[in-house]
Amino acid sequence: MPAIRMALRLCALLAVFVLASFPARAGDSPIVVELFTSQGCSSCPPADAYMRELANRDGVIALSFNVDYWNYLGWEDTLASPAHTERQRAYARRLGLSGVYTPQIVVNGAAEGVGSKRDKIEREIADARTTPLPVAVSFTDKGDTLTLDVGAGRSPGQPVTLWLIRFTKEETVEIGRGENRGRTMVYAHAVRELTPVGMWSGKAMSLTLPKGDLLAGGFDGCVALLQAGKGGPILGAAQMAMN
Repeated sequence: MPAIRMALRLCALLAVFVLASFPARAGDSPIVVELFTSQGCSSCPPADAYMRELANRDGVIALSFNVDYWNYLGWEDTLASPAHTERQRAYARRLGLSGVYTPQIVVNGAAEGVGSKRDKIEREIADARTTPLPVAVSFTDKGDTLTLDVGAGRSPGQPVTLWLIRFTKEETVEIGRGENRGRTMVYAHAVRELTPVGMWSGKAMSLTLPKGDLLAGGFDGCVALLQAGKGGPILGAAQMAMN
């Protein structure tokens, strides 16, 4: 289902109402780790392997975003999306970088580093654990529907978007050309759809989502991200396995 159509269906079915505020605690708050990678990038496989480990780590929401700007090297990335590339460029602008690169990991939308340099990324993850995300976000499975609850909190003074991300647990791709020719690559939590489903003003809210539509297309899970601005810090996050 196209992302725009999906967003319209979700918005048509959601119900929003004020809830009591519930604060995030350090032990409950997840760490969001986003990898920007490419099938055409010879330096990316170590970072892809690292992400497979992070995807199985408790308390970590790991997402692989394949970008499309290396396609000219001879292999068109089968998982790439221009939306992924734009997301990475937004991070580059907000973090003051001169440009985009792969493999890059962004932690909680606030810190970044080369995705294959584990020591650096582990330090960023450890630092993130000391400062929990300020807004509580959670999914509740109610059979035919999912309820997505977002707590109240202080608005950062800029637009805050609630994103719904659908992913497949694992994607295996045989690379036929380019820098990784002849290799079989495995991508963990490969993002297949990134859709804005609402705006947050600081008041608590609840969205009722159609579970059948979320499952359509062979997706294995979904993630909700509450994010300030374009490429800004993540304020809250939750992950839901779909099967």
